Amino acid sequence: MNTQSELSRLREIVAQSQSRQARAQSIADQIRTTGKFRWVGLYDVNHNQAQVINIVWSGPAAPAFPTFPTTKGLTSRAITQKQTINVGDVAADNDYLIALSSTRSEIIIPILDEKSQDVTGTLDVESEHPNAFPPEMQTFLEECAKAIRPLWQP
Repeated sequence: MNTQSELSRLREIVAQSQSRQARAQSIADQIRTTGKFRWVGLYDVNHNQAQVINIVWSGPAAPAFPTFPTTKGLTSRAITQKQTINVGDVAADNDYLIALSSTRSEIIIPILDEKSQDVTGTLDVESEHPNAFPPEMQTFLEECAKAIRPLWQP
């Protein structure tokens, strides 16, 4: 995988004049294809309503919880800690909120507002394999999150 060209492609998608929804779908599809991931979702974090809301997903099925409280799931940790949460065995984690029943590992990368550093969204990637996100893959996905951050800018 050519990391720099993939990140450039994501930046190009963000800059397109399509609707936010269309750009988000292209981004989720691009990340899923590039990493050969089973499932990728992009979420908004609405602090006023204390809700996490799925914008789009790419994969075999819609998430089981398209909207959920900011206090639930692994996403809650990503929001609170403002850092990536990488769980190699979701069955062993009490905070795991099922998206797809066959998920074995999940990584959630918070999208931080450049100025306030508040979490405005998340990039959620799931795999049917345990320990699917080694350090180099985590780094790549964190760079993807930075590249797509403008999708959450007003």
